[in-house]
Amino acid sequence: MTHAYIADAVRTPRGRGNDKGSLKPVKPAELLAQTLRALAHRTALDTAQVCDAVFGCVTQTADQGASVGTLALPLAGWSDAVGAVTINRYCASGLSATHFAALQALHGDTLALGGGIEMMSRVPMGSDQGPLTHDRTLQLQAQLVPIGIAADAIATQRGYSRAMLDAYAAQSQQRAAAAAARGMPPSMVAVTAADGSSLLDRDENIRPATTAQTLAALPAAFAEWGAKGGEQGWDAQLCRRYGLAGIDHVHHAGNSPAMADAAAAVLVGSRGALERGHLAPRARILGFADTGSDRMLALTGTVDAARIALQRAGLQAGDIDLFEINEGFAAMALHFSEAMAVGQDRLNVNGGAIAIGHAMGATGAAMVSVMLDELELRQARYGCLSICGAAGVASAMVVERVSGF
Repeated sequence: MTHAYIADAVRTPRGRGNDKGSLKPVKPAELLAQTLRALAHRTALDTAQVCDAVFGCVTQTADQGASVGTLALPLAGWSDAVGAVTINRYCASGLSATHFAALQALHGDTLALGGGIEMMSRVPMGSDQGPLTHDRTLQLQAQLVPIGIAADAIATQRGYSRAMLDAYAAQSQQRAAAAAARGMPPSMVAVTAADGSSLLDRDENIRPATTAQTLAALPAAFAEWGAKGGEQGWDAQLCRRYGLAGIDHVHHAGNSPAMADAAAAVLVGSRGALERGHLAPRARILGFADTGSDRMLALTGTVDAARIALQRAGLQAGDIDLFEINEGFAAMALHFSEAMAVGQDRLNVNGGAIAIGHAMGATGAAMVSVMLDELELRQARYGCLSICGAAGVASAMVVERVSGF
């Protein structure tokens, strides 16, 4: 079987996705351009050899409109020969973009680029006023439950208590803080201002003092929203659909993903293209999947996509050394661990989006470099990444660490 290879993968730190975020002064196209310049420098890449670039971005309006990924390429000084497109598969966009790039690379025996960008400090979620967030009639017709309420429904179904979710969230913070204390990871690139001064060289959302006890004091975030509308409200619909007596609202700001700013890029190619470009591979892509799942619960898609990707790779969950998933609410992470029979020693070992933040269009692509860094550190072999999004979309990838051909 012919496989695509990952030549390199880089990511920026994740900044706070609000007015206090260190990255807010940077425009999205420039943040992505800095990532692309770093990738080209690290690999001594002749960018004219890249056939296409595919970038994920969820809220494509204002500073992130007009195919922002396409606009980042000239800012980065890349060749005019590189075409580009910006896609939206909700939170799975960045990883799905990398899949599309791998297909391009294999089809043309060439190099291609995947990646993503999202700056939630400048373009908040829902700024595009699309029907997913702003059309109640469509939401009801399509049964698209707000994702935080869906997370509470999963916790109710699976019997996950508030204490269990808070314990997981505290662990994510502690793991992320420990990882940050070791210094900047090999694949992270610092973000600079126009004058060359450093803006951010570490993940900014981490709260090292967080404990399960401090989280216990936070109010539930989605209870009022879920109850609104009575028999036509989201709680009532979920109870009827899944035979629940009620929804236990257990998610809050501390066990949900923090909003973030970030960019990421992944250079992929066929074996021949890497050899012609004198590029050493960091990993081989063994299998991947872009799929749909239960659109009301949505967050269960992380399991569905991982299972498909593993099957295509010819592997089982027990073969995998490390799993990296987007922590789209603590209940989703607990469900993945339970459904896939993956212990906490193999899952998000450096924390996840609950601690470091979720930059929607970029997170999936950023997870690739997170995975490669940890596989290389441990000299481990196999990694599986998975991420889900609204309306049940999900993407997953299985990689094998390699060091040369």
